[in-house]
Amino acid sequence: MREIWQELAGLVLPVDCAGCGRPRTELCAPCRRGLARGAARVRPDPAPVGLPEVWAGAVYADEVRAVLLAHKERGALRLAEPLGATLAAAVRGLCGPQGGAGPRAGPVVLVPVPSARGAVAGRGHDPVRRLAYAAARELRCTGRAARVWAGLRQRRPVADQAGLGARERLSNVAGALVVRGGTAGPVVAAPVVLVDDLVTTGATLAEAGRAVAAVGGRALGAAVVAAPGAAFAAYRN
Repeated sequence: MREIWQELAGLVLPVDCAGCGRPRTELCAPCRRGLARGAARVRPDPAPVGLPEVWAGAVYADEVRAVLLAHKERGALRLAEPLGATLAAAVRGLCGPQGGAGPRAGPVVLVPVPSARGAVAGRGHDPVRRLAYAAARELRCTGRAARVWAGLRQRRPVADQAGLGARERLSNVAGALVVRGGTAGPVVAAPVVLVDDLVTTGATLAEAGRAVAAVGGRALGAAVVAAPGAAFAAYRN
């Protein structure tokens, strides 16, 4: 019910651009272009053991950061579509062209990193899952078969990662994720791409990859909406 009211409020109430504050538009053209500047491979430094190849659609700064936070924390649900398009660009960067050869060229299963139940209840929605569905729609519109499998769950509580260092984040999420029911299902039947809104240290994505591998699956890599500029520079260097 809360999601419905959020959607209705976005339709009838005056809004400002979530990125720069420009009035009378939820996302202005310059900020929309900022979300579409091109995906690239990224790498946290240091990268945790087990972290798969990661691609990000945008640099986590300025307007991009503001738009992500508006969707995640303030319930600006219509921003899922442009953010999903940015996430889809990262998936395409990871997987390559549809006409290519090999396991990265065909259909993909997007596996969103799960949020804690309390966080979902507090926000009124699961932002990463919503972005995964938006990205899958965008991928299908551009010719790549894609679907979402929300099969990961947290089997124990984890602390809020904000403010934790790289080692603390690794310890916080170690062993925290499992596949629902303990069965492989789609994570074995098709190539898997782990998805999240943001990568910082890479601890959560590494843990998600471990959980998938534990039931016989293998993640091709991970795709995120955004990453800090240092993560882009770390891979280039």
